[in-house]
Amino acid sequence: MDIEEDIRSLQLDSAEENNGLINLEDGKPEVDKSDKTDEDPKQDVQPQPVKADEPKVKDKEIPHVQDEKDDLELKKRHVNVVFIGHVDAGKSTTGGQILFLSGQVDERTIQKYEKEAKDKSRESWYMAYIMDTNEEERAKGKTVEVGRAHFETEKTRFTILDAPGHKSYVPNMISGASQADIGVLVISARKGEFETGYEKGGQTREHVQLAKTLGVAKLLVVVNKMDEPTVQWSKERYAEIESKMIPFLKQSGYNVKKDVQFLPISGLNGANLQTRMDKSICPWWDGPCLFEALDSVELPERDPKAAFRLPIIDKFKDMGTVVMGKVESGTVREGDSLLVMPNKDHVKVVAIYIDEDRVKRAGPGENLRIRLSGVEEEDILSGFVLSCVESPIPAVTEFVAQLQILELLDNAIFTAGYKAVLHVHSVVEECEIVELLHQIDPKTRKPMKKKVLFVKSGAGIVCRVQVSNTICVETFSSFPQLGRFTLRTEGKTVAVGKVTKI
Repeated sequence: MDIEEDIRSLQLDSAEENNGLINLEDGKPEVDKSDKTDEDPKQDVQPQPVKADEPKVKDKEIPHVQDEKDDLELKKRHVNVVFIGHVDAGKSTTGGQILFLSGQVDERTIQKYEKEAKDKSRESWYMAYIMDTNEEERAKGKTVEVGRAHFETEKTRFTILDAPGHKSYVPNMISGASQADIGVLVISARKGEFETGYEKGGQTREHVQLAKTLGVAKLLVVVNKMDEPTVQWSKERYAEIESKMIPFLKQSGYNVKKDVQFLPISGLNGANLQTRMDKSICPWWDGPCLFEALDSVELPERDPKAAFRLPIIDKFKDMGTVVMGKVESGTVREGDSLLVMPNKDHVKVVAIYIDEDRVKRAGPGENLRIRLSGVEEEDILSGFVLSCVESPIPAVTEFVAQLQILELLDNAIFTAGYKAVLHVHSVVEECEIVELLHQIDPKTRKPMKKKVLFVKSGAGIVCRVQVSNTICVETFSSFPQLGRFTLRTEGKTVAVGKVTKI
């Protein structure tokens, strides 16, 4: 019996090996056997091409399919949304709930998180676990790193950037906000929580000022925790928060009528996120829900034909050197030759990925991972910029800037020799003010003729800034995204500014 079985298996093996040969002469029966699991249309299609032509067919078809996919990718606009606000306002919970409602997280995962949170006797944190993935964040209930996730509505593809609210992690929040197009400022309506976040030293204030400086042009102010027992969807509480926030938003430089929208939500139970408010719960609200508001935000047009710029926020090794970042302008294609500035390394684009999908090209506003050849991973630092060879980004150690001083520590004075940490796009670099050129008149916003030696909090000043290493910046007038910056010292934002001359 054993011998017979062996012979039979050998016969089967040889039949399989001959499969390809038989295919050429009278392919159909053989293909039918092997492809039984496939659908019927595939069986009809597969035997038709002759083997000699196969490579040609492949060459024609694959790029064509990818280009179609490319166009689909580019038809839906892409928007980066950063969630900002005071610690414990509910940013991660709201982000998690959005992902759950848009079908990015399944019911079983939620149940697992619910159990995990219950074990830590933190029942209300389970939605935040979707965004806060590492153990330290879950144990403390505080976001540390900028969480990333993706969801889609009918019109738009969104990338959520969940920024940390705690003041110790503001540098991480800056890197998140510098990649964003829209900000969602989450405010807690709970008695006492809004006040703590809004008062002096609260993160609500600092985050709004930073968001404006970092180029977050549009802001959705969501008043969260409206379902809380101390609030219970109270119109008075909502109006009180709105009336306190509006003057502050104006002072931070936002045009409240055009660029800011307020709406009440509950991140924990998902009220007013994907569908409009139920009138039985909140009779006074007849505005949009969060998804509608995000979809309807108009963004400034970006020029896909402009010079290519991609500030690098991270890099790693994966079959070559891979860099991550957001395209600030221009378009990149597979096979392009680019420069890594300021080192002037010539590199070639091997592959481009949006989320997990490989694409042929990508335009402005997209978050990409790009595989490069011609450079080692250790030769790249975050803050370097991928730019086109024809007009590379300027690399400087000194520039002239216009600064608005917010609040100096312990009534210090701002003078030549003042040292701080400069944050510009993804660069974090120590800097020194070398010379004060002239003060800006607060009424006319024009430079005053009289030379000054020092200024105090609240002043506007044009000065020369020097950095310890070469960095890549552009002037604000030619390239706003790469020409605005913040100065911080000892964990506080002391000034915001723009590069006026290189």
